[in-house]
Amino acid sequence: MAWIALVLAGCFEVLGVVAINRVARRKEWSSYLLLCAAFAGSFSLLTYAMNTLPMGTAYAVWTGIGTVGSALVGMLLYHESRAWPRLLCIAVILGSATGLKLIT
Repeated sequence: MAWIALVLAGCFEVLGVVAINRVARRKEWSSYLLLCAAFAGSFSLLTYAMNTLPMGTAYAVWTGIGTVGSALVGMLLYHESRAWPRLLCIAVILGSATGLKLIT
């Protein structure tokens, strides 16, 4: 259950980053509300996951999901670069997070 909470925490982290972009583009109360709710959900689920998982593993996987997810959202929604070096780095992050899961 802790791993599911951790993956969901990472997904909320990506939503929070998207909300930051939304706040930067239009300063509406709904944008700020989304931002606060997304990060509150992310931190709450991360805290829950860390009750079972080692702190270093949980934090590394959480930031990896946030980093990869934000990069992919940027490529898909905001037409950011899809250059092969960037994709290679994303693959390394995914591989590292998977490795941590396998040895924990």
